[in-house]
Amino acid sequence: MIEEIMAMAQSLGHVDDSQQAALEALCRAAETEVTGRLRDGVSPEDCGPAFVLGCAWVALAGLAGGQYGGGTEFTAGSVTIREADCVQDRERSAALRLQGETVLGPYLKDRGFLFRGVEG
Repeated sequence: MIEEIMAMAQSLGHVDDSQQAALEALCRAAETEVTGRLRDGVSPEDCGPAFVLGCAWVALAGLAGGQYGGGTEFTAGSVTIREADCVQDRERSAALRLQGETVLGPYLKDRGFLFRGVEG
């Protein structure tokens, strides 16, 4: 299934050749993470195409978190000074992860807030 996840991530993220090794590692990690978060009794196959799509978004979130996303840059001679816009990278990464988790939402264990009944 890793080949399907890689192909989907490449298609969605327009990943260049220099990022292939990182993307493969991130796709494997996403597959492992998402499989571990599935509800009891649910397999990746039960999720259908949502599993591949969700894993691809999670992998792209990891890739986006490690990229230079802009900021200020100037060069003087052979020295380049670059101030990356890390906030933009984090926001993009969080948005991609949320997209993957939203696609997989019906199949994932609850991780968030829990309401309990309180007798009054």
